[in-house]
Amino acid sequence: MQTRRQFIKSSTTLAAMATLAPWLPASVLAAEGLIKRKIPSSGEELPVIGLGTSRTFDVAAADNTAMAPLEAVLQTFVEGGATLIDTAPSYGRAEQITGELIHRLGARDKLFLATKVSSVGRDAGRKQIQASFKALQTERIDLIQVHNLLDTRTQLALLREMKEMGKVRYIGITHYVESSHDDLLEVLQKEKVDFVQFNYSVGARNAENRLLPYCADHGIATLVNRAYMQGNLLTNVKDKPLPPLAKELQATSWAQLLLKFVIANPAVTTVIPATANPRYMADNLLAGRGPLPDAEQREQIVKLFS
Repeated sequence: MQTRRQFIKSSTTLAAMATLAPWLPASVLAAEGLIKRKIPSSGEELPVIGLGTSRTFDVAAADNTAMAPLEAVLQTFVEGGATLIDTAPSYGRAEQITGELIHRLGARDKLFLATKVSSVGRDAGRKQIQASFKALQTERIDLIQVHNLLDTRTQLALLREMKEMGKVRYIGITHYVESSHDDLLEVLQKEKVDFVQFNYSVGARNAENRLLPYCADHGIATLVNRAYMQGNLLTNVKDKPLPPLAKELQATSWAQLLLKFVIANPAVTTVIPATANPRYMADNLLAGRGPLPDAEQREQIVKLFS
């Protein structure tokens, strides 16, 4: 079981998988098996492994060939005890597909739904948010984030009103490139939000300098995107055997090592890798269990990808 591909094909690992979640080892099916972190503004706990939907969930609802693995991804996700799904109206059909799959599985009460607003102007923002409620087939959304800091002040004001009405539980802001981390910090210093989402990985560590420490000091929950740097980090090690360090951390794939590196930072609330493969979903969930790397082990992981 040296690589991600070898892990997911291993009959030994797959032998104990349960009926409702055929890609998951039985040991992962208990929700308490996943590490959880508190949302500072409320104390509510979230599992450290979430699910992104950018690109992967942008399929046609009538395309059964594309929908079947996505339904299996969501089923695996839920049965594995994870809760936070992140989507956006700008992700094509991803929001609609997310809502449809949740409805099929009857899983709304088990999930923490996060989406975004990416419009200019109050009226446009309101219309887009209303469309998100319809697409997600829900009367309440757990988290809405201002996407890529677009018209931030206007949209945050709107989101605060919706939060007061009980339509939205939490509000936040997002970006996906390191060059915008200072812009995120500037907003956080002026606006009160519950969450901030940004990129962070072994290969993109700028968030460690100011953003993550600021969130830890000021009680802001964090969502991490691009933990695999759009798959580039996994591509770089696809033919390499796992190092001895992996056994110490109970990691059976390179993907798990990368996710464990991210969530080892205590300021990270949840990491949200996207996937359309239920086996990869199961693999990701395994990263949210067992020991996390200490400072020395984190540096070893960095060197492995240098």
